[in-house]
Amino acid sequence: MQSYTVAIEQTALEDLERLYAFLLDAAPEYADQAMERIYKSLKLLEVIPHSCRKASFQDGVQLRELIIDQGSSGYIALFEIRPEGVVSVLAIKHQRESDYH
Repeated sequence: MQSYTVAIEQTALEDLERLYAFLLDAAPEYADQAMERIYKSLKLLEVIPHSCRKASFQDGVQLRELIIDQGSSGYIALFEIRPEGVVSVLAIKHQRESDYH
């Protein structure tokens, strides 16, 4: 079984900061738990990135989405699998957000 390296791009790190700030304001008791859940879920991409749903095809790149369950909703991580064995996480959003930022 192939092992992949997960790289969280700057745009996704900014999304995580935004989501964490929102949670600190809206539901501080869940903020740390949600971030832990997201990072733990991203580790799945080290072994099973191809099992995630296909999202779109842009500029010759197949993008995929990892669904991260968190209670009654959750988060979605947008990523690409690069030929050199790197999974690049491009964006992360709450499932109720309309689009990636």
